[in-house]
Amino acid sequence: MTPSETNPAGGPQRQVASAAWELLLPAASAPARTRGRSLQAALREAVRSGRLAPDTRLPSSRDLAADLGVSRGLVTEAYEQLTAEGYLRSGRGAGTWVGGAVRAARPRARDLAPRAAGARADFVPGTPDMSLFPRAAWAAAQRGVLAELPHHELGYPDPRGLPRLRTALAELLARRRGVVADPERIVVVSGVAQATTLLGFVLYARGLREVGVENPGSPQHDALYAAAGVTTVPLPLDDEGLVMDPLRESGVRSVVTTPAHQFPTGIAYSARRRTELLDWARTVDGFVLEDDYDGDFRYDRAPVGALQGLDPERVAYAGSVSKSLAPGLRLGWLLVPEALAEDVVERKRTMDLGHPTLDQALFARFVERGDYDRQLRRCQRAYRERRDTLVAALEEDFPGAEVTGIAAGLHVIAALPERYGPQERFLARVAAAGVAVRPLTDYAHADHAHAPAGEGGQPGVRLVLGYAHLPPTRIRAGVRLMAGATAPRGS
Repeated sequence: MTPSETNPAGGPQRQVASAAWELLLPAASAPARTRGRSLQAALREAVRSGRLAPDTRLPSSRDLAADLGVSRGLVTEAYEQLTAEGYLRSGRGAGTWVGGAVRAARPRARDLAPRAAGARADFVPGTPDMSLFPRAAWAAAQRGVLAELPHHELGYPDPRGLPRLRTALAELLARRRGVVADPERIVVVSGVAQATTLLGFVLYARGLREVGVENPGSPQHDALYAAAGVTTVPLPLDDEGLVMDPLRESGVRSVVTTPAHQFPTGIAYSARRRTELLDWARTVDGFVLEDDYDGDFRYDRAPVGALQGLDPERVAYAGSVSKSLAPGLRLGWLLVPEALAEDVVERKRTMDLGHPTLDQALFARFVERGDYDRQLRRCQRAYRERRDTLVAALEEDFPGAEVTGIAAGLHVIAALPERYGPQERFLARVAAAGVAVRPLTDYAHADHAHAPAGEGGQPGVRLVLGYAHLPPTRIRAGVRLMAGATAPRGS
């Protein structure tokens, strides 16, 4: 190599750093059949990363081949390929140079998964305990599936899902949640989020541009329906569920509900309100979209059955394994009324051509062998203990605190006495102490006239506290930390 050569324009040639050529040495020792591609890839990466800067003159093919111990033809082919791609430039008698077209920065993979960064105690709701994931049983099911799965089932699946899984789900949901589950009307989806978006597209295509949502309610519904062109209309709740007069006056013909355990208030819809809601849907020729996000987890009695069981032609029912196994599996189901079934299936087909077949077959086996029922019982025991721990800790460290809502799910509503307010000061102190919490007001639609009960400037504090992902010792420690940071003056 000759580091003192000049460039064609007469200016000083940028010196070739020996470190750059070190990037090529592993490629030179690659197996003979892949050595050429490896050399090209290493040279391409050296240019992309800036280790070989623009206007750097490269050694001749003979010199580089001798330095690397490879054939000259291998280097010549690499130079020609990268010149054709624009990474290098060359001219007759002028040698080979690094081109100036490359502007790519070194790729960097960021992790955008939602987390409470740096929190000493994290009570943000919605997350199960991923350490409860049944790794051994899951691995055994996976081995069984890989051994038995017919080759043809690795092709594009029925967009509704594998018949084996839809049959297993129909039996499971009928037995555990009281739904009317026809396997032909079950669609396997990537969680409730995809189910929501699918329904949004179908409703939009039918001319329904608005959908009612519970207020307070899941903050995700707004964005998911907006992606389908549908606007959400916030509707108020009382102690029995959605208030019927505002629903009737809204003009919407579809509404999203969480009747088994309303998120976030924690109420269960009364039998009277369930009947009124279905009567409304029949009157307006509309649909109720039931999100059964944690319906399996009831701790003081058997879970309330799904609304869908009362009228499967007016209720679309969605659920997933996100709370029972892990949200990262992205596996759920949607039971659709016959009037929507064909449109939903076609939209699912055009969206992704169906859910991954290996995942479907694995979960089907998991359900069939009773592993899923065992997992639900395991989570039930753990989450009941954690809820009891949280309630006891609040009673001890926040005297006068009231936990509202039914004994179910993965979160509680804690109403703290007025002396802990105002809420803004409470939240600031908690955050400064490293405790991640969410107030009930975070789940209200601010642009709506009906604020959640207990809000609207009152001096008390109402928190939505998640507990499922925390072992009992951390729950107690987190509540103590929160109490220490927010103790009222004079206490």
